[in-house]
Amino acid sequence: MNLKEIVSQQIYTASLSDLPSKGKCVINTINPHSYCEAKKDKLFSEALLNSDVLLPDGSGIVLATKVLNGKRINKIAGADIHQYLLETANKKALKVFYLGASTSTLNLIKERIQREFADIKVATFSPPFKANFSLKDNDIMLEKINDFNPNILFVGMTAPKQEKWVYINKHKIKAKTIVSIGAVFDFYAGTVKRPDKFWVDLGLEWLPRLLNEPKRLWKRNFISTPVFLFYLFREKIRNK
Repeated sequence: MNLKEIVSQQIYTASLSDLPSKGKCVINTINPHSYCEAKKDKLFSEALLNSDVLLPDGSGIVLATKVLNGKRINKIAGADIHQYLLETANKKALKVFYLGASTSTLNLIKERIQREFADIKVATFSPPFKANFSLKDNDIMLEKINDFNPNILFVGMTAPKQEKWVYINKHKIKAKTIVSIGAVFDFYAGTVKRPDKFWVDLGLEWLPRLLNEPKRLWKRNFISTPVFLFYLFREKIRNK
């Protein structure tokens, strides 16, 4: 997984209003932590590289694009694509499905959508909390999605599990737009608070998140970030 090639060829740099409108579209996000994990996980790497849209969800990816490609881009977080697609779905009275998280979290999501986006038809399913799904688990998940036949499928099972599941099953999924957005389920439900816009604008969204969830996020900040910076500056030296 070559960082130079990703920022030059893979990263989505256009406006969200210019997202592909024809055929099935798989949307994933990438940040320094997921890049480092994909270097060690072939299937995860394939899933990211085969995205129809790969969003720069991390200030590190924005920095890498500037350093390696000389191009200034904007960070597009999972929460940004989620909000944009909900607004679009409401205008067009589309059907939206949420796969992942607990039943209680999904109920909070449905309640909020009913308040904010009355013209969206929404359905949800909470898959089993396990490292690997059985064939029966997988069949049930696909059946729940396809019976509803959504226009948009949001998958929130944490990375890299969600991206790999979509990559393996995308040809069986009856949804035009499929988006893996992990923590956004909790942000939107309100079970985890997203950092204020002040931190987002500074490119320091990771800091309050780390302080709030140190056990879960310490690795990506204290291991993955330095490793990513090593890859970045090694790539810069090689391309001089």
